Amino acid sequence: MPTPTVSTQPRIVVENVSKWFNQRSSRSLKDALINWVRRRPVRSQQFQALKDVSFTINEGESVAVMGLNGSGKSTTLKLVSGVLEPDEGTVLTRGRVAGLIEVGAGFHPELTGRENVYLNAAILGMSERETKARFDEILAFSEIGEFIDQEVKRYSSGMFMRLAFSVAIHVELDVLLVDEVLAVGDAPFRAKCNEKLAELAQRGVTMMVVSHSRRQVKRLCSRGIVIRKGQVVFDGPIHDAIAVLDGKK
Repeated sequence: MPTPTVSTQPRIVVENVSKWFNQRSSRSLKDALINWVRRRPVRSQQFQALKDVSFTINEGESVAVMGLNGSGKSTTLKLVSGVLEPDEGTVLTRGRVAGLIEVGAGFHPELTGRENVYLNAAILGMSERETKARFDEILAFSEIGEFIDQEVKRYSSGMFMRLAFSVAIHVELDVLLVDEVLAVGDAPFRAKCNEKLAELAQRGVTMMVVSHSRRQVKRLCSRGIVIRKGQVVFDGPIHDAIAVLDGKK
């Protein structure tokens, strides 16, 4: 992909970040008794998802964060988005950040699609006037049509993704965070989304992308960060990152 001009000003800084989660061994008294009889752990145990992770993403960079399932890449993205907080270390972002972290995130199920557009846009820092001016563009890109006035609890996962993606890309954003959300939906719409992401990258929007699609990250990103068992094992050119992920380096 063509490489946009990259400044030395950071947009995302992750410094010495560690994150733990509790693993519940028992979900009920019955489970606890069974585990006790079988001499298995009864109390919850801590699992370290990230271990001393550090990297910086500069203004205008498009960076893929890659790893096998359970490696910690989605946890990293959620920390950058502010959905999670680190237990150790620091996460800093500069500018307006929009995140497509998971399908339906930030949507209120009892509100209509139209109401959720205004709600999500407000969360992302847009005024009601700005949202109103762009509403027709958001609706047209999402291809939701008449379902825009239905409660979103009746939406399919594909409809959620269409509307969430459309709102995020129509915000005047500085940083876009994208998880595997684009794996949802039909092929023509995914292709349209990927074209829009490439356009944003060319415009100099900073992007952090989590994806299992080698083709997608090679098209969108010039740099790749590979996470393995919660630790950064590679940070460099995207083709080399894919080789490391595939065990070829």
